[in-house]
Amino acid sequence: MTLVKTETAPYFDAFRARPPHADEPDWLAARREAALQRFGELGFPTRRQEAWRFTNLRPLQGTSFGPAPSTVSIAHQTLDPYRLKGQGHRLILVFVNGRFAPGLSTLGELPAGGWLASTRRTLGERPDLLEAVLDESDVLGAQPFASLNAAFFVDGFVLALAPGVVLEEPVQIVHLGRAAQPHAHHLRNLIQLEEGSSATVVESFAGEGAYWTNAVTAVSVADRAALRHMRLQDEGREAIHFALVRAALGADAHYEGFALTLGARLSRYDMLATLAGEGARCGVSGAYLLRGDQEATNAVMIDHAAPGGVTRELWKGVVEDRAHGVFLGRIAVRPDAQKTDAEQANHNLLLSPRATVDTKPELEILADDVKCSHGATVGDLDETALFYLRSRGIGEAEARRMLVEAFATEAIATVDGAALRDHLTTHLQHWLARRGV
Repeated sequence: MTLVKTETAPYFDAFRARPPHADEPDWLAARREAALQRFGELGFPTRRQEAWRFTNLRPLQGTSFGPAPSTVSIAHQTLDPYRLKGQGHRLILVFVNGRFAPGLSTLGELPAGGWLASTRRTLGERPDLLEAVLDESDVLGAQPFASLNAAFFVDGFVLALAPGVVLEEPVQIVHLGRAAQPHAHHLRNLIQLEEGSSATVVESFAGEGAYWTNAVTAVSVADRAALRHMRLQDEGREAIHFALVRAALGADAHYEGFALTLGARLSRYDMLATLAGEGARCGVSGAYLLRGDQEATNAVMIDHAAPGGVTRELWKGVVEDRAHGVFLGRIAVRPDAQKTDAEQANHNLLLSPRATVDTKPELEILADDVKCSHGATVGDLDETALFYLRSRGIGEAEARRMLVEAFATEAIATVDGAALRDHLTTHLQHWLARRGV
């Protein structure tokens, strides 16, 4: 194995020192080595690369993140803020430092044709599914942290539904991190919905200490299937969080994604969606609320590869203190993707003089019969609205909090389902309550 970029040396050393996985097939071991080699060739992204020119990776480069400890004690009540309220039959998978925690999880019965399990269990019982978890771009592509993930992942979750299977209740995935010393946990996940099936997946990330979460999720939504995929990122203030979602949509498929970013010192969410089937619909929205010295990037690439596709994006950012928010949004329409209807918007509030936002919405249109729009705004709170609230006897701090909540809630309102909206709004309110805005 040849080391190419010197900054990757600690990860090559950790790879050689890791305990052997005797139960892994030869093809997976070979794929891991090839992926690590690709990471060595690519190295860490730099600001010379357009996709990374606004992201400061110093917190990641300045610390060595070794393997995560395998045993950590977590109390059941730790999960309470991340459980959906009012749900009856529950499917909850809990991961601690990147490993499945059966004692904290609740696995009920799935309909016939449904599979929900850890990636490690899937390896032993459904290896056919595990092959879908790994993408050839891990070895050939230009995403170094996805390649590193493919080399090191230990666990994750797999949800697979046969044609026509419908999950009435949401699947809840809770990822908890605990770090006495810096470590990394790499999660490799798969959501695979066959024709006409549907599901809702709610992922939550939280924890304490200096650790690095690096998650990669492959999503396949077949013809006429529907997936709602909500993500809450509320990691501790010393944590680093990277997540990549690769989604492929079939004909008349529907993917609705939402990401609420509240935590982590440094975070990045990459969403790559391909509307490969005619009439596919994709809604990818989110909100990021940052303070202190937090830095968060949301990078969304939607590729319209077939006619009649619909995309809706609404992203809201609230940034205060010295925090830095980044939105990179690109919608591409290929020549054959006629009748595409796409809308993208990013709006930001800067609540202090040193807060910064970089926003870059883009359209690349190669078809001539389309309806596409995009836009971005950056500004402060509406002084007229603030004056109106103050004139009604509301204190300045409370008035500002109300306006910020209303601003961010506009993005949450795009989520389908009252229970999901309430869950996200509760965490938004907790963020606001941590310190007056």
